[in-house]
Amino acid sequence: MRISTLRTYLFSILFLFLIVSGEPFFAQQTNSSISGDSIALRGHSPKRASFYSMVIPGLGQVYNKKYWKVPVIYAGFGALAYLVKLNGSRFTKYINAYGDFIDNDTLTTRYLTIINERGLDEREIVKELYEDEGTYDPSKYDWFKNALKLNKDYYRRNRDLSYIGIGLWYILNIVDASVDAHLFDYDISDDLTLHIEPELFPTSRYTHTMGIKFSFRF
Repeated sequence: MRISTLRTYLFSILFLFLIVSGEPFFAQQTNSSISGDSIALRGHSPKRASFYSMVIPGLGQVYNKKYWKVPVIYAGFGALAYLVKLNGSRFTKYINAYGDFIDNDTLTTRYLTIINERGLDEREIVKELYEDEGTYDPSKYDWFKNALKLNKDYYRRNRDLSYIGIGLWYILNIVDASVDAHLFDYDISDDLTLHIEPELFPTSRYTHTMGIKFSFRF
């Protein structure tokens, strides 16, 4: 028997052996793996994780065993709550000062607090802002009124954006819990699956030879 014929005969036997004994094994492993993943996914529910974080922010992360995210979530809420309080208090101060300044009532002078905070001379500024003072300057009056209004609007906008930030952070907390729950059973290990299968390799334009192909699936 020629060597090439013997080689073809041996590869044919190997090909049959892989089909008969090897393929059912790989199929069985794949089916088992899929079945196991399905059971695991049903055991760890993204809906449950989302609901937990909806009721108590961070609870879904605890359910997903991502404990390190809980202080991050509450640090974000704390920072946003601080911005709400800071911008809210400054908005209140400027809206009161603006209201006192334009009501032409000399008994309401909360705008003087703004002047004193700037280190300005209160008596000199008041002389320039009121018509009954000798050094009244209409341009200074308009400038100060516009400055109060601009600051009032600025801090109101920042306060409202801080409230919106709290709402978005709350939604992000729920989305994060849902995504982590979906990926909870996702296999990210370094294990590789080796596939061995027969393959025909061309040796010339009209002839082929039998071989074995090794492939890895990540």
